[in-house]
Amino acid sequence: MNEQLIDRAIVANTQSPNVKLKATNFGDCQWTTGFWAEKTKKAIDVMIPYMGDVLCGDIGHALNNFKIAAGLKEGEHKGMFWHDGDFYKFLEAKTYAYALSKDENVLAELDEYIDIIAKAQEPDGYLQTQIQLREDADRYENRKYHEMYNTGHLFISACAHYRLTGQRNFLNIAIKHADLLYTIFFPDTKHYRRFGFNQTQIMGLVELYRTLGDKKYLELAQKFIDRRGTYEIEHDSTTVGYPIGDMVQERTPLREETEPVGHAVLALYYYAGAADVYAETGEKALITALDRLWESVTEKKMYATGAVGQTHYGASVNRDMIEEGFIDDYMMPNLTAYNETCANLCNAMFSFRMLGIHGQAKYADIIELVMYNSGLSGISHEGKDYFYANPLRMIHNTRDYDAHADVTETANREGYLACFCCPPNLVRTISNLSGWAYSVADNGLYVNLYGSNTLATTMRDGSSIKLTQDTEYPWKGLVKLTVDECSGDVFDIALRVPGWATGAQISVNGEALNIDTTPATYALVNRKWQQGDVIVIDIPMEATFIEGHPRIEEVRNQVAVKRGPVVYCIESPDLPDSTSILDVYISGDTQLETNHQSNLMGGITTIGADLMVRTDTPDKMYNSLAKPSWQNVATQLVPYFAWSNRGLAEMTVFMPVVWK
Repeated sequence: MNEQLIDRAIVANTQSPNVKLKATNFGDCQWTTGFWAEKTKKAIDVMIPYMGDVLCGDIGHALNNFKIAAGLKEGEHKGMFWHDGDFYKFLEAKTYAYALSKDENVLAELDEYIDIIAKAQEPDGYLQTQIQLREDADRYENRKYHEMYNTGHLFISACAHYRLTGQRNFLNIAIKHADLLYTIFFPDTKHYRRFGFNQTQIMGLVELYRTLGDKKYLELAQKFIDRRGTYEIEHDSTTVGYPIGDMVQERTPLREETEPVGHAVLALYYYAGAADVYAETGEKALITALDRLWESVTEKKMYATGAVGQTHYGASVNRDMIEEGFIDDYMMPNLTAYNETCANLCNAMFSFRMLGIHGQAKYADIIELVMYNSGLSGISHEGKDYFYANPLRMIHNTRDYDAHADVTETANREGYLACFCCPPNLVRTISNLSGWAYSVADNGLYVNLYGSNTLATTMRDGSSIKLTQDTEYPWKGLVKLTVDECSGDVFDIALRVPGWATGAQISVNGEALNIDTTPATYALVNRKWQQGDVIVIDIPMEATFIEGHPRIEEVRNQVAVKRGPVVYCIESPDLPDSTSILDVYISGDTQLETNHQSNLMGGITTIGADLMVRTDTPDKMYNSLAKPSWQNVATQLVPYFAWSNRGLAEMTVFMPVVWK
């Protein structure tokens, strides 16, 4: 590939024939001030360095595993079987940090890590420290070792590194490994046709194809999809120790699937990979299935926060045992909701690919919902402590945290999770989110996400465009875009009207436009643009009650509060002492008043509300109906993403509503 023609997008779909909205090159958009600028700066200055201390030391042990495999250190493998993949995600985040900061020290650190990984790689290309450092496991013997997961993140990270640095040292490792994978898995051997637990390799193979133009990588990615669900479901030597069937999306071929099943992360990485394959092949059966699955995820199995994966342990619709995943439609427990941070982020990743394919604003709505709520809730305000699960209600002493302390659940955020997949996934996403903000299409430029930034990118006709976006979003709905440079031709600037927004108004150079601003659409402003043109979209941002579908038994007669893209919660630090969240109701007549507090958690908008605490809670389990006694409490609600930053706390998103 010509170095001058490197596609530097995160999802490099510039040449993909079945994509309407093409991703911009990473770095074309730079956050300047405000919400995402602050989060990105914290990622570069705090989150990534702290994560490096964890993963490159004796706590996380990830780098140590590579050093031992490389013969540079004595010891044994430590950490989960998927720890290599977590380290690759960390390297990907560091790569974005380098691309934004141009700090040569960061690049030098990346080179050091890559050199160690290269030494750990076997001569034939194999690279899995959890197998290389064991005597009781062979290559591709059992899906529980997560070799495909690690492989996928190796490919994705190496492609990002090549695109953003121009160096091939990491890419060469990935190519060598991918060629081995093709040799082993492309033939129709019985042993390997159902192999793979977390199939991240599909996305990775497509990115390798896009990077190198070698079609065998795309063919192998499609073969992994084609094989799934085409064999008898039974335990064999590759499945011992892990659930089978719907847990790993192998009971039904993807093209026949009607709803998401199994482990939510596995499913959504699988669907995202399939969307990447469709972007290159245009196969109608594939996109028809993905459309069904996306609708099912977002309309029947997703929480108000954009979170997915309703349960830790349960059964699929076909009654296969599943973990950390999807269960029946509208079955949405709050207290026991699992909602793994990775699953929530994968929901956004799948939607980003569907946004490119269809060019519809509803997909960007999901990205926004996740990133301001169930994605961001996975990390503390200071950037060093994490959540794995993201329930919508937390009550003290109602979950057996000790039973899962080695993996996932904790009453407090933790500086290290033994299952470390979510922290680097979230940090790499925060670091690269500016690459999701805009897309380009044949007819113009699309604004997907709002936040103060500068954009300098290339349109589909090869012309340059530069914009400056000024806004205090998500705390205020006024967004101003100034055209700093353009071709002077007629084209569209498409502004996303969020699905929650009613009454949005658009003006150009102070003149109101009479154009459609239907929620969950792009408002197309078509004109001959000139330098200095100013576009303003004013999106009303009122705090409102939201309710669940009537079939969601867990939230009947309950409401949550949402303002713009941000979902709110009540947290015990804002209640009278010794008050349980379970005793809290909200008055249906309360006035929801916004208050931006610049000194609270870096600056957040809270919502003042009148809550009601029941003072006559009965002792018996069931009692004769009587009029309750109430204590009125004037307090504040905080953004859901900001909970658990003020010490051990109870919390709930949904509250029973009482109309006076």
